[in-house]
Amino acid sequence: MSSTLHVAPVVLSMVDAEPIRDGAVLVEDGRIVAVGPRGELGSAGARERVWRGVLMPGLVNAHAHLQYTDFGDLALSGLAFPEWIRTLIERRADFSEVMWQESARRGVHHMLRSGTTAVADVVTDPCVLVPVGRSGLRGISYVEVIADDAMWAGGRRAAFLDTLDGASGGRVLGVSPHTPFTVGTAVFKECVAIARERGLRLHPHLAETAHEAEFIRHGTGRFAELNRASGMALELLDGGSGGGPAAYLAGFDGLGPDVHVAHGVHLAADDRALLREQGTAVALCVRSNTILAAGEPAVADYLAEGAPLALGTDSLASSPSLDMWEEAAAARELAIRQGYRSDDLDRRLVEAVTVGGAAAMGGLDGAGTLRPGGLADLAVFDVPTQGDPYAALLAHGTGSCVATVLGGRLVHRR
Repeated sequence: MSSTLHVAPVVLSMVDAEPIRDGAVLVEDGRIVAVGPRGELGSAGARERVWRGVLMPGLVNAHAHLQYTDFGDLALSGLAFPEWIRTLIERRADFSEVMWQESARRGVHHMLRSGTTAVADVVTDPCVLVPVGRSGLRGISYVEVIADDAMWAGGRRAAFLDTLDGASGGRVLGVSPHTPFTVGTAVFKECVAIARERGLRLHPHLAETAHEAEFIRHGTGRFAELNRASGMALELLDGGSGGGPAAYLAGFDGLGPDVHVAHGVHLAADDRALLREQGTAVALCVRSNTILAAGEPAVADYLAEGAPLALGTDSLASSPSLDMWEEAAAARELAIRQGYRSDDLDRRLVEAVTVGGAAAMGGLDGAGTLRPGGLADLAVFDVPTQGDPYAALLAHGTGSCVATVLGGRLVHRR
C-alpha cells in the first residue's frame, strides 16, 4: 500500500468553507484517507510532498469541446456566432480521425497543466473518446446529436446508438442534443428518452445567443434563414414554440436534475426559475460568449437567485484558454459589473469550478471535494496564502498551477 502526505500552507476541502491553515491531505492507493491540520495527521511510512500555495480539489470544467483544441485561430477571427459556427462546420471537413485525436489530446494536456481533473466534454466525433479516456480525466463525454427527422432516420440515429453501445475508451457517456436550432423537436425528445432509458445524463447548449431565443419563440431570424439555406427541416420553423428556451425543453421533459445546460445567456427570470425548479444546473462560459458576441449571462442574477451553478471554458475555438481560473475571474468581473455586492462572491465562484461542476454531472464520485474515501484528484496553486484564499485564487489563480494529482498520481508538476 503506497501513501503520500501532501502538505501546504492552506488546504481547501470544499466540504467546509473554512480553509485549513498548515493543512495536509493523506492519500493511499488513489483515495483520500484524511484531510486536516498537518499536526493532526499521522504520516508514518508516507512519502511527504510539501507544496507552496493553496492545495485543493482538482478543478471541474463543466462545458468543453476538447476535440476543437486545434481550432484556436477561430477564437481570434472576430466572427459573430452565426458566421463562426458556419466556418467551424466547413473546417471540420479537413480533419481526419488522427487529427481529431491529436487535437483532443492537446486539450487534455492544457487542462491537466492548469489544474483541471474533470470535464464535461461534448463529443462530435467518437474517435476522441480513446485519447480522453486514456488520460484518466474524470467526468462525462456527452455524445452530440445534430439532426432533423430525415437525417435522424437516414443514419444518424443508428450511428448515435452504435456510439452509445460501443467502446467508450473508458469514459462515462452522456447525451448532448446540440441545440434547439440544430436538432428537430422529435429528435430532441427521442434523445431525452434514450438517455433516460439508459440512465445517462444530458447536456444540451441552451440560449447561447439572441438568435437562438428568437428562433425558439418565433421560428424566425438568422437561424431560421440558416436552416432553410442548409435544408434542415426543423419543427420550430413552423412558427416557433411561443415560449422561452427553458420552457421549450420542459415541454418534453428535457429538464431535470440529470441535465445541465451550457451557456444560458438569454434566459429571462421565468426561464431561470424553471431551471431552478427542475434542479437543472447551468454551465456559464463568459469568455466564449464575449468572443462570439453572444451576449452576457446574468451572472449576478444566477448567484442571487441561488441557481445551481458551474463554469466551463467552451473550446479553444471560442475561448482564449482552458484555464478555469481565467474563466472564473471573467465571471467575477461580470457579476460585479452587473451589481452583485455580496461578500460571498469569491467563495461561490470557487465552488462553481469545483463542487458545482461535479454536481452538474451528478457528483462524479466526490470530485470537486477533498473528503476521506474520495478520489485523490488534487491541484496546487501558487497564490498568496496570508489572506482570503478564495479571493487569492480569483485574483492570482490564472497560470499558477504548480501540481496536478489525478487518482493519487502526479500528472503535472511545474
